[in-house]
Amino acid sequence: MPCPPLATASPAEAGVPMISVLIIAHQPLATALLGCCRHIYRGLPVQAAALDIIPDEDPDQALQEAKSLAARINDGSGQVVLTDLYGATPARIAVQMARQGRVSVFYGVNLPMLLKVLNYRARLPLSELEALVLRDAGEGVGLVESDNPPGRLLVPSSSAAL
Repeated sequence: MPCPPLATASPAEAGVPMISVLIIAHQPLATALLGCCRHIYRGLPVQAAALDIIPDEDPDQALQEAKSLAARINDGSGQVVLTDLYGATPARIAVQMARQGRVSVFYGVNLPMLLKVLNYRARLPLSELEALVLRDAGEGVGLVESDNPPGRLLVPSSSAAL
């Protein structure tokens, strides 16, 4: 039996047109990410939902649940679907939801990516939000230098040679 999905306010309850967000990931990641948002924002973000995919879940049933969740939170402004590992079951479900100009699917979800989407989804159209997320995807990953004073972070440089 699948985990019950976590969903927040419907578009009518939110009162402001904005891009909705659906997280589809391996259990318990989707719900945990949305739970982190509750901690950060002191409440769940509106028009957002999480669907945890359990081991051996029927992909067709999970797709139907994802579509149902998406319909509940979408106000027609567009939708972002975030998933974890490209090629895995949650991502294969998410990919089937992609619709040019209406539903964008990103893989490799992490908390910084989710916060970026949530912070800009009411201000940008879907195409601009896509570009912003792709441009800034690496900002959420860095390395702490262990032999320097505490708190010093190494920030990736786009000009660094690989």
